[in-house]
Amino acid sequence: MINPDKHRARKRFGQNFLHDPAVIQRIVDVINLQQNNHVIEIGPGKGALTKLILERVDKLDVVEIDRDLVSVLTTDLGNDKRLTIHEADALTLDLSKFGQDLRIVGNLPYNISTPLLFHLLTHKACIKDMLFMLQKEVVNRICAEPGSKQYGRLTIMLQYYCDVDSLFIIKPGAFSPSPKVDSAIVRLTPLAKPRYELSDNESLKIIVRAAFSQRRKTIRNTLKKIISEADIKELGIAPEIRAENLEISDFVKLANHYHQLKINSL
Repeated sequence: MINPDKHRARKRFGQNFLHDPAVIQRIVDVINLQQNNHVIEIGPGKGALTKLILERVDKLDVVEIDRDLVSVLTTDLGNDKRLTIHEADALTLDLSKFGQDLRIVGNLPYNISTPLLFHLLTHKACIKDMLFMLQKEVVNRICAEPGSKQYGRLTIMLQYYCDVDSLFIIKPGAFSPSPKVDSAIVRLTPLAKPRYELSDNESLKIIVRAAFSQRRKTIRNTLKKIISEADIKELGIAPEIRAENLEISDFVKLANHYHQLKINSL
């Protein structure tokens, strides 16, 4: 058996274990759990959040990639029939097998936070909401407004599909080992219906990626290989501005136009 107090955080998994009881309680409180909720916790670590969540729900699945921590969780909590422990990589997890109206929570390591968020978006149809602890800088990017330096690809893709809310800041001392930066709690709620009508999801990804590929250049230049300046003007968008100054609705217009160009070329 592995002693949880002697488990050393592994850099390759980006591990920083939450240990402040007040912070843990505050996080569980803002999740606002109901007994019939089906919760999936990503990266439970030593089970700090897990134990409090189990007090409030009938069903909890946890996903942990570190086999030593799986052993710790199994020893401490494995007899609880409400809990199912999965030794798995969340980046390849098929959430559809867990059912509908899932509530996803977790302390996400910086090194996988962006790809994991994009992966979870592909399963948005079965997710009720998500509440994550992330580096504050990442949460600032998720919740950014047009015109700010934080506004970018992550902002557009998450805000198109979700309501986003930054809830509160967590200082480094709440973790062991202490990270060098502040963390923050963010809630993401997939929209039942997107705010703007999009013809093709992949086209939006292509447009956003290209537009922010060189942030200091105008969209006239970053998009010139896929949409002409004349077409950008025709859509009512100024070609001389940078991607960070476009509204999400502008990206949707560009994506719909790009998708139509692809159809016309067939």
